[in-house]
Amino acid sequence: MVELKEVELKKDKSVFDQISEHNHEKVVFCHDKETGLKAIIGIHNTVLGPALGGTRMWSYASEAEALDDVLRLSRGMTYKAAISGLNLGGGKAVIIGDAKKDKNEAFLRRYGRFIKNLNGAYITAEDVGTTTKDMEFIRMETEHVAGLPESMGGSGDPSPVTAYGTYMGMKAAAKKAFGSDSLEGKKISVQGVGHVGGYLVELLAKENAEIFITDIYEDRLREVSNKYGAKVVSMDEIYDLDVDIYSPCALGGTINDNTLNRLKCQVIAGSANNQLRDEQVHGPALVEKGIVYAPDFLINAGGLINVYSELIGYNRESAYAQTERIYGYTLDIFNLAERENIHNQAAAMQMAKQRIESIGKVRSTY
Repeated sequence: MVELKEVELKKDKSVFDQISEHNHEKVVFCHDKETGLKAIIGIHNTVLGPALGGTRMWSYASEAEALDDVLRLSRGMTYKAAISGLNLGGGKAVIIGDAKKDKNEAFLRRYGRFIKNLNGAYITAEDVGTTTKDMEFIRMETEHVAGLPESMGGSGDPSPVTAYGTYMGMKAAAKKAFGSDSLEGKKISVQGVGHVGGYLVELLAKENAEIFITDIYEDRLREVSNKYGAKVVSMDEIYDLDVDIYSPCALGGTINDNTLNRLKCQVIAGSANNQLRDEQVHGPALVEKGIVYAPDFLINAGGLINVYSELIGYNRESAYAQTERIYGYTLDIFNLAERENIHNQAAAMQMAKQRIESIGKVRSTY
């Protein structure tokens, strides 16, 4: 049922080297010939509880790229849950394929069977390329799924809550950089206006910010532009804009050697995961450039907070109230980074690891 396919290795690293690099507990390669399913489930750490993280479906250039993505994403989920005070571990899954063409009921239900066989160690939810409807199909095969439609007693689309948390983190970063958390009149570039990015643009428009947007989907760009008066720019142009805030809300790694010197912003705050291509290189580089960086896994935690509340008895008002605390947490991270003379991402990771280590003294893995 499970087939470990030959993977194009990342440089000279073996698959096991890559898995052990960030101390992952388990990585499962899922392959089903009949449906064409190819997926990888990464479980990074379950000290705080079962690993919860969405399933991303993407047309990866190679299996090695998919493996790298799931390892980075699942690690980020561990720290996201920890720093948010949730009793959850970190996990993530990726499905290799075109989300608009390749998935169907059988495909998703087959994937649900793989999740079922993990016996609760991993709980999935929606992510890039998957929807609440997809979660319905997966739920037909396993109970270990969150982010279900409200009609099924779930919390529905977590994107609005993710956007709200990102907005709170952005306002905290603006407070640090500009002395005020008001975004009125601020020039803000939003890279990616899908589920989360679109809701974020709505919040920014209500504050009368000047918004620039880009996305790979032209129809989505037109829709958001027409609705909120945002200016459309090209995918590459987004890095060269003279703006106050850059908000990456698509895929990760957009803060890298190629883009860092092009950015003219004073704040980076977005919903994308793993925005820093290399945390040890680009985290300090942002400090040197005087850019206030709001750690991604902290400010995009609203969606996780939302689906977690579904597991313990969903209350939307409570989910939003807890997500609003991201504002204060972000300011705490800025203060910690200053005291310790470290970059903001390192400060956020330090705080998350401290919680995992302290709870680890009284718990084993899930």
